[in-house]
Amino acid sequence: MERTLAIIKPDAVAKSFIGDIIRRIEKEGLLILSMKMIHLDREKAEGFYYVHKCKPFFNDLIDFMTSGPIVVMILSGQNAILRWRKLMGATNPANAEEGTIRKDFAHSIEKNAVHGSDSPESAQFEVSYFFSSLEINSIDKDLVFNSGSK
Repeated sequence: MERTLAIIKPDAVAKSFIGDIIRRIEKEGLLILSMKMIHLDREKAEGFYYVHKCKPFFNDLIDFMTSGPIVVMILSGQNAILRWRKLMGATNPANAEEGTIRKDFAHSIEKNAVHGSDSPESAQFEVSYFFSSLEINSIDKDLVFNSGSK
């Protein structure tokens, strides 16, 4: 099972899209191993986006990501990175496929509702950036879906 980080960004949190996005994640069959809402300070945001430090959009990105609370999640499943990225849609919502999160909930390329790791290496860094090992749950998918509780 592969793990990836998912972030619901300040624009989507402010517009109350958290539940809609989580429903899509669960409908896709991805498991949420951990989730929390946090408000990044500038130092934490700069550390997370350090790979973009020399890019012209860096300060705007940091301002945006510190503008309100975000929801960070660890998703798990077969090909979780690829599946989450497909569900998110293209970075620019104008180019995103119909039915993707960004097509339906994003405002612009800068305010694009969600983030997802782009590789196993970045997923490992990103998950550990936001979650300690004590915060990562292990869920047996067969137990969850075959419990007979529904």
